[in-house]
Amino acid sequence: MNTRWWEPRLALRRFVADLVAGELAHLRRGALPVPQPWAEDLRLDEDLAVDSLELITLAAALAEALHLHESGIEDYLLARRTIGEWTDIAAAGLERFDARLTFRTSGSSGTPKPCPHAVATLQQETAHLATLFAGRRRVLCAVPSHHIYGFLLGVLLPRELGVAADAVVDLRASSPAWLARGAQPGDLVVAHPDFWTAVARAVPQLPAHVVGVSSTAPLAVDTARRLGESGLARLVQVYGASETGGIAWRRSHDDPYTLFPHWRLDADDARSLLRTLPDGAQQPFAPQDALQPVGERQFVLGARHDAAVQVGGINVFPERVRDVLRRHPGVEDVAVRLMRPEEGTRLKAFIVPRSGTAHDDALLADLRTWIERELTPPERPKALRLGPRLPVGPTGKPAEWDLQEGGLRPAA
Repeated sequence: MNTRWWEPRLALRRFVADLVAGELAHLRRGALPVPQPWAEDLRLDEDLAVDSLELITLAAALAEALHLHESGIEDYLLARRTIGEWTDIAAAGLERFDARLTFRTSGSSGTPKPCPHAVATLQQETAHLATLFAGRRRVLCAVPSHHIYGFLLGVLLPRELGVAADAVVDLRASSPAWLARGAQPGDLVVAHPDFWTAVARAVPQLPAHVVGVSSTAPLAVDTARRLGESGLARLVQVYGASETGGIAWRRSHDDPYTLFPHWRLDADDARSLLRTLPDGAQQPFAPQDALQPVGERQFVLGARHDAAVQVGGINVFPERVRDVLRRHPGVEDVAVRLMRPEEGTRLKAFIVPRSGTAHDDALLADLRTWIERELTPPERPKALRLGPRLPVGPTGKPAEWDLQEGGLRPAA
């Protein structure tokens, strides 16, 4: 069944604006001059200072995401300059072809990967999600709609629930503390773990009957507990990937994940899942995490196969960050790790200076400049520590280090 998800113009404009903002932030490696949400008449060239090369990149990204090449309308993007005009072009293209969409992975390894999806397969997930969130009156969304999680939960799911496009509220322009006064009974809050952590800290009491959903990374047990104490009626955690959308869900850290109806564990391959497509075909998928089966349709998560960690809902590869830092002429060796839960949610780096390098403070200042230039925001270590050798344990294996010990130099 064709959803015509793009017919509420507000939903389509939000998708277009989120994609442009995401691409520009990646190109410029920083914040944009105009905060969202954006008006129809916002100009790419004047308000966002988009140059001709950036315009080509943005147009290509939108054409790829919406498959505008299927309608032959993508070249019109280069002749238009406002968000409203790009929304018009997107709507015209989708009127001709709207059966497939392409989302991209975060690209924190340096090479974002396109992940095409048939809209019919995305509907499989939202049809089941609608049974988990029946009766919701509004959807408060803290994730961008051009990412697959934001699209599924912030665009397709509201339609499935009968929630109007203007009842989808963008939380990104508000402090998480806004929920204490802005949320209403019956709301569904769609967010990522960092947002939920901020809510747990800033909101002592939520209105009754507010339900939440979290995805893109594991949620800390303490955060889930504090949210329950603040009155959150239920917090559903979704496990999935850009390549697949949602795979499974759970209501509590004490529960295993339960597969969506169109997924099942592969009895012949412990590292594989099988998806039943709308036409009945079976599609195998190898998840990035080890899955430990609990019965036929449930599992618990093991370690990641690719050594990635999650920062702000984005896959980050510490080994890549280490390689970038080791290229600095003042660095002999580096260890990079995700902070422990009590330390924070970002990366930290232990750095062994090269013999004869400048004073500690000068090296740290130069490293911060290097980090800002060479790494994306999620990849940037937020605590730097210098030492004569990398920390090792009694057996000689790499070891943790305490941020509070001498030699800590917090990154800016």
